[in-house]
Amino acid sequence: MKRACVVLCLLLAPTVFAATATTHLLHTPTMNRSQIVFSYAGDLWAVSRQGGTATRLTAGPGIETLPVFSPDGQTLAFTGEYDGNVDVYTMPAAGGVPKRITYHPGADYVAGWSADGQRILFRSNRQSFSRFTQLFSVSKDGGLPAALPLPMAFTGAYSSDGRRLVYAPLDGGQFGRTPERWVAWHRYRGGDASYLWIANLADLSTEKLPRTDSNDINPMWIGDKVYFLSDRNGAMTLFRFDPSTRAVTEAIKNTGPDLRAASAGPGGIVYEQFGQIHIFDLASGKTQPVPIDITADLNEVR
Repeated sequence: MKRACVVLCLLLAPTVFAATATTHLLHTPTMNRSQIVFSYAGDLWAVSRQGGTATRLTAGPGIETLPVFSPDGQTLAFTGEYDGNVDVYTMPAAGGVPKRITYHPGADYVAGWSADGQRILFRSNRQSFSRFTQLFSVSKDGGLPAALPLPMAFTGAYSSDGRRLVYAPLDGGQFGRTPERWVAWHRYRGGDASYLWIANLADLSTEKLPRTDSNDINPMWIGDKVYFLSDRNGAMTLFRFDPSTRAVTEAIKNTGPDLRAASAGPGGIVYEQFGQIHIFDLASGKTQPVPIDITADLNEVR
């Protein structure tokens, strides 16, 4: 009888897993009020915030990644690698022909948007002449980029009034933004560990976020709070910083795989964990996985 039960379970297992399976290896998500856009197999895909079957937004020969919605949710900025060069591009949120925004032989990687949605924030080492990058902003319509007055910065996010910027001077592996370096940097505690600063863009005064021997990365400004990922308690998870009290609290208790590539959106934060996408709801403080299925004939997964 016991053997019969085991055999029955083995026979039913493929059916059960097929009914509950979702696509993995989904990266760098961003969201507006109704949908999530993410990178998969070198292209951008869109899906409802409730999940479902994703729609492919790009299908060119290049690689598209790091999508970020504009504050009004109508435009996507993303990093496109076409013809051997890496630049900033935009496209309508519903899809369309990509528009090239930057033109430089060096690599330009999208980092975010200005608070008013008029400029795109990106990182580049076009002026640093070293492996360290700086942050630049460029009009959403194109034009000449302007360097932010910071000696080096890897990623950053503006406050809602645009007067301050929380940023990471060093990449620290960036845990999801450069996944090929993840193994080498996880739990690293040396001099190149990532930390966060808040810069006042009017007088260039700065303050360092409290840090206790950890990698602090992926900053996001939501209202009057700063959210970021940190491995200070072990696994990489989401923390919240209150500039008025300088208190740091854990927003997500994580005992599983590390959280990666978090991005703020209306009402919450979308992030990647173990190749799947989840949403953290700001109001309830709860997380919810987003079941996503991709059905397409892709050479990469044959």
